[in-house]
Amino acid sequence: MSDPQEIIKPDEEDESLVPEDQSDDSDKGEAAGDTEMDFLRNLFSRTLGLGPGEKVLDELTLEGVARYIQSDMCKNIICMVGAGISTSAGIPDFRSPGTGLYANLQKYNLPYPEAIFQIDYFKRHPEPFFALAKELYPGQFKPTVCHYFIRMLRDKGLLRRCYSQNIDTLERVAGLGDGDLVEAHGTFYTSHCLSFLCRQEYSLDWMKEKIFSDDIPKCDKCSGLVKPDIVFFGENLPGRFFTSMTTDFPQCDLLIIMGTSLQVQPFASLVGRVPKNTPRLLINMEKTGESDFLSGMLGLGGGLDFDSDKAYRDVAHISTCDDGCLALAALLGWKDELEELVKREHTLIDSKNKKEKGESASETPSATDKAAPTEDAEKSQKTE
Repeated sequence: MSDPQEIIKPDEEDESLVPEDQSDDSDKGEAAGDTEMDFLRNLFSRTLGLGPGEKVLDELTLEGVARYIQSDMCKNIICMVGAGISTSAGIPDFRSPGTGLYANLQKYNLPYPEAIFQIDYFKRHPEPFFALAKELYPGQFKPTVCHYFIRMLRDKGLLRRCYSQNIDTLERVAGLGDGDLVEAHGTFYTSHCLSFLCRQEYSLDWMKEKIFSDDIPKCDKCSGLVKPDIVFFGENLPGRFFTSMTTDFPQCDLLIIMGTSLQVQPFASLVGRVPKNTPRLLINMEKTGESDFLSGMLGLGGGLDFDSDKAYRDVAHISTCDDGCLALAALLGWKDELEELVKREHTLIDSKNKKEKGESASETPSATDKAAPTEDAEKSQKTE
């Protein structure tokens, strides 16, 4: 029987005798492959207009973003925000493991967590949604540092628009008006009857009264089910979302994305609608919205790109939204002004709430108050 090593040996000798020019051919083949990939990138870039643009930031850091905001080049800032900007106000986000809203809905006996926001399920079983709405109802929370930073951008004439996924109305409480805000997923601010032939509108106060009295809101006009104007799964986004984005995003000089996982479409796709030179800043607890593998290989735009060798405009600041806004405000020289704004506005909200509670208490006489007229009446009768 032959020695196995003797059988292998000729192959090893053949391998060692590979000509040098054949190795060079292999290197040339790899280089040709790189050239072909570059050709494909350029072809897609020219055809689709998705190639990298000019680098505007002097460095891809929060400091670079701050210097850009202070330049004459940055005049139209768009903010895209999600539930993460409201967590410090006490409102849970949706997807955080353990603490997110979807992880804590067991008591409602839902077939699956997202069902609480499914329009078909709501029409059949509205009770879980309104029970949750009572816990999270607008008016019980105060805007965060992040909300007031967005307002400062508006006050300084830099905010083009704030696009929000949130339904908590805290942007409005912070001082943003209809013209400053696109509530992409709707709002509690108004409600409507779901009956196609009715569509009666109701106010925030009307809905609040129904929810806190544990009544399922029914239309005064037709007795149909009334739903806040928030967008459920299975419903269309507000028309204003589509009309505004077509005019806003081409004019955007800086996109600030805060507190969103960028997992829900079509909202998430907005990051790709700004001009290809426009810097994009993400303030979030983790990186998100990055390009998929194919787009990255082809060098196409759209998704965020923080770490590749082709990154030229995207900056990720990993922190809470409040801390990120405070850090950016400090670099801009606005920190003291921002902190004073938050303190002043929170004091006003506390004062208003205290006054409303006092008025509510005076309108509801206590048992002692109810007994007092009887005692006065007895004294009056004795005097007479």
